[in-house]
Amino acid sequence: MKKALIIIAAIAAIVVVWAVTGYNGLVSGDEKVKSAWSQVENVYQRRLDLIPNLVATVKGYAEHEQGTLESVTAARSKATQITVDPNSLTEESIAAFQEAQGEIGAALGRLLAISENYPDLKANQNFMELQAELAGTENRIATERRKYNETARAYNTMVRRFPKNILASMFGFTQKGYFEADDAAAAAPKVEF
Repeated sequence: MKKALIIIAAIAAIVVVWAVTGYNGLVSGDEKVKSAWSQVENVYQRRLDLIPNLVATVKGYAEHEQGTLESVTAARSKATQITVDPNSLTEESIAAFQEAQGEIGAALGRLLAISENYPDLKANQNFMELQAELAGTENRIATERRKYNETARAYNTMVRRFPKNILASMFGFTQKGYFEADDAAAAAPKVEF
């Protein structure tokens, strides 16, 4: 009888240790995803912070391009209103965030195209530096989105694998969404000369 109690106690101890380490692993994974998401938001915020300086620089050279300048400002305003709760990183919430950021990208593209009409603006040192900063920021955005997707993939794998999926469902750990390519990215660009 004593031997049976020792075996049962040992099995119970093993289960408790497994549950504690499994739960802590899920918490660590969840925090890594939240941290990666924060970094994505950080680089998008950097881009948003550059926009007023870029608009002000262009405004001095291209006052009659008011519609484009207003569309950039409106897109920036809309993007600052879209926030995603790190606790609920669903495909839908990430898609809404990505859509607002895509509008900024399109508006910035139109703004930078204006510079082609103004040789003095293209030669302006401040404009050139802002344009370089913006290009660097776009690269950072791509890098951080990739890192977020990698972190979310590792976490989602952990949440779905047996036997941690039992703990995940017991404690409410759910899968996180991914950044996905825009539907327009599937079409080949049309090049005309």
